[in-house]
Amino acid sequence: MKPGAFSISLSVKDITASKQFYETLGFSVFGGAIDSNYLIMKNGNALIGLFQGMFENNILTFNPGWDENAQALEGFDDIRKIQQHLKNNGIPLLSEADETTTGPASFMLTDPDGNTILFDQHL
Repeated sequence: MKPGAFSISLSVKDITASKQFYETLGFSVFGGAIDSNYLIMKNGNALIGLFQGMFENNILTFNPGWDENAQALEGFDDIRKIQQHLKNNGIPLLSEADETTTGPASFMLTDPDGNTILFDQHL
């Protein structure tokens, strides 16, 4: 299974303060829009999403079809294939991608410790 690029999506209280903090750690803005209350910060291969007011807890995020530079990967596993693999192995899902569609989709699950995991395919 090829889950794609990995990042952590942080639920932040003050996106400006969080941006400044992560810039001090060597991260720079890679994507997003501060006026829309989200930024993607990057330092080398490390990606951190900052999201203010969009969700309650931090989320582990995988982007099938993307590398860490948001560039399309050749030969990636479509999100529906990943979803089916997890379902076939008895992993319960919080939400599901519509398996009758193609292209962008997402689904969510939790790990055994209650951490939320988002699979979010953009292409």
